[in-house]
Amino acid sequence: MTITEVSEKFNIQQDTLRYYERIGLIPRVNRNKSGIRDYTEEDCKWVEFIKCMRNAGLPIEVLIEYVALFQQGDETMGVRKELLIEQRKQLITRMEEMKGTLERLDYKIARYEQAVVKKENSLKRPD
Repeated sequence: MTITEVSEKFNIQQDTLRYYERIGLIPRVNRNKSGIRDYTEEDCKWVEFIKCMRNAGLPIEVLIEYVALFQQGDETMGVRKELLIEQRKQLITRMEEMKGTLERLDYKIARYEQAVVKKENSLKRPD
């Protein structure tokens, strides 16, 4: 697949894909005879993984470390697992914080709705 096709498939800017490759988030993508990036199915799996992890808020530095460890081979499996476990814990904490924020927003919205109903009721003419 070309970079354009991968960009469209995963809804990621081409510049972002180039950047991810340059910093080691995506292993080096092969190029065809013309020098154009030629993404394999494996490359696309990495793009999908990185996009998912970034959407969940994992820092680029952690993902660079994970990819580097992966490229070192199976002897790093334990370290990679621990890295993912730690990121999972941090994600759960952020989700709990976001849940609290959502509850507060719901409360504030309900207060505005109550104020609007009260205001509308005060504008009604007696029958």
